[in-house]
Formats: sequence, structure tokens, C-alpha cells
Amino acid sequence: MDIGKSFTFITEDEKWLEKLGLGALISAVPVLNFAWTGFMLNVMRNVSEDVAKPLPDWSDLGDKFIKGLVVTLAGLIYALPAILAGCLLSGLAFVPLFVVTSGQGEQGANPEMAIGTTALLIVMGCCIGLYGLLLSFIFPAVMIHYSRQETFGSCFQFSQIMPLVTANLSAYVTAWAVSIAASFVVGLVVGAAGMLVVLIPCVGWLVGWALGAVASAYLGAVYAHLFGQVGANPVLDLSQL
Repeated sequence: MDIGKSFTFITEDEKWLEKLGLGALISAVPVLNFAWTGFMLNVMRNVSEDVAKPLPDWSDLGDKFIKGLVVTLAGLIYALPAILAGCLLSGLAFVPLFVVTSGQGEQGANPEMAIGTTALLIVMGCCIGLYGLLLSFIFPAVMIHYSRQETFGSCFQFSQIMPLVTANLSAYVTAWAVSIAASFVVGLVVGAAGMLVVLIPCVGWLVGWALGAVASAYLGAVYAHLFGQVGANPVLDLSQL
């Protein structure tokens, strides 16, 4: 796996500034940003198929939008258990305060119930966090598979998705870990730069917004290339999946 290439491949395309710049603008616009997800899917597929210059152009914006929308809907379905648990967690969050501050007949407040509810909240919060972490690990395989099949149902073909993870687990874990580390590092750098540029009169906020959009687009391209390499794994004959 060529990690370094994932960070530099965009510059191999003579139109990379135009493509990434437009991508940054699109990714920052609500709803339209589904098209950026579609762009990432195209990068994944191009890398997995060893296209020399994997950055696609923006001539088919509508097609990219539909692809991104489909994958986002699939992601929401995958995240539904965490969403529902989060809603329940929000409701239960008021129970400890209510129990402690309200009387229970002649016996007064019931601190044991408050403690039990608080413990349940902590456990549920940890479970939601772990599920989110697991989803962040599995969902790239969903994206790889969809980038090749391009059907909504393919997002849930677990028997074909899981081999993308297990057939070359070390490369997959590497791609996942590197993408997280890159997001953390770039986030720190852009955050620090943003704190400085906002001090620029009048246009500081705009410069900060632009930095964030460009950083987000760049990280998306890196992410897509990393997992595109996983999709190109010679151990897997993906055309048969």
C-alpha cells in the first residue's frame, strides 16, 4: 500500500486545482455536497481500477449527486441504531435531575434511582460511541462496493462487503488509521491557521471558511485514494463480487 501517494496523487492531474477547488466549494454547500461524496466514490473506483489520473472531472454533476445521495441514505440506515439510542439517551438525561429534585411521597427523593439511571446513561453513551467507531471502520467497505456496483441494494450485500475488509485486513486497517490520523493533524493545522486568519479585518472569516473547505476536500480525496487502494487488492477479484 502506497500511503504517500494518497497524499500527493492529486498533483499528478494537470487540472487538480480546478477539480479540487470546485470540489471544495461544492462540499461546503448543504445538499449539493452529496455530489462531493459522489466524487469520492469515483476516485475510489478509478484507483481500484488503476486509472492513471483518478481525479474525475465535474461534467456529470447530477450523476455524482445521485451516487452521493444513495450512499448517504445507506449511511443513515446503518447509523439508525445509534440515532435511536441517542434520542433515548437525550430523554433519559433529564431523569437523574428530576428524581433527585422531586419528592417520592413521604420518602423524599430516590438517589438510588438517579444513580442507576446515570450509570445506564454512561453505558449507553459508551455503546453509541463504540458503534460509531465500528461504523467508521466498516462503512468504507460499503463505499468501495457501491462504487463498483452502483445500486442501493449493493450497500447491504454483507457477504460481498465483508471480504473487502477481511481479505487484506492489514491494508484496510492501515487505510482507516491513516485517514483518522490525517484528519486529526490537518484539523489541528487548519484550526490553528483559522484562529489567526479570523483576525484579518472584514475578510478573515471568509478566508477561514475557505481554508476549512479546501482542507475537507483534500482529506476526502486522500480518504478515497487510500480505500481505493484497498479495493485494488489483487487478493480479491472484485468483478466476481
